[in-house]
Amino acid sequence: MGLGLGNSCNLYSNPIPYTLTPKTMLAIKLQRIGKKHQPSYRLIVQEKRTKLGGPSAEDLGWWNPLLDKYEFNKERVAHWMKIGAQPTDTVWNLLITAGVITGKKRAVHSTRKKAGTEAVPKGAGEAKATEAQNA
Repeated sequence: MGLGLGNSCNLYSNPIPYTLTPKTMLAIKLQRIGKKHQPSYRLIVQEKRTKLGGPSAEDLGWWNPLLDKYEFNKERVAHWMKIGAQPTDTVWNLLITAGVITGKKRAVHSTRKKAGTEAVPKGAGEAKATEAQNA
């Protein structure tokens, strides 16, 4: 007879479809699905601020970095990007590598500032310049 969950919940049915609100900021993200020390990722469309364990709008493919294999649904990726979904920097670079989109790759890691340059407050730099001109 079941687990007493009622007629509305079947253990073998698909979950309730995800609905989007009109002002939703969408992102194409990677969601980790692998075991410890065996990373593999699912390419999903999700709200920008939603946690990765939360509901996703659609599953667009997968990527296994250890085997360097991937499979993306090109038509659906193009559809979601046309709607306004923004890929993360890593996803952007993966989609360029896969040939789904064209463009330049993005720098994923931030660059360090040079040791010789120091941050100077706005007013302090102008004051030093006027002192140098007066002297």
